[in-house]
Amino acid sequence: MIIPIRCFTCGRPIAHLWEKYMELIEEEGMEPGEALDELGVDRYCCRRMFLSHVDLLEESLPYTPPRLGMPR
Repeated sequence: MIIPIRCFTCGRPIAHLWEKYMELIEEEGMEPGEALDELGVDRYCCRRMFLSHVDLLEESLPYTPPRLGMPR
């Protein structure tokens, strides 16, 4: 769904790097490994979190039931 706040293995905070990572990949045209090197993500457990993440948030939002009491 969304990138986890911390790496599952070592506990390092990683979520704050997600937008910059996507910007480097999409706009700058960098390879994923190069982008992670530039962001300072050195541990292979943290790199795994970025490389294996599938962003499904936009696909699942239409199927989310509306909350009661929330304005539409």
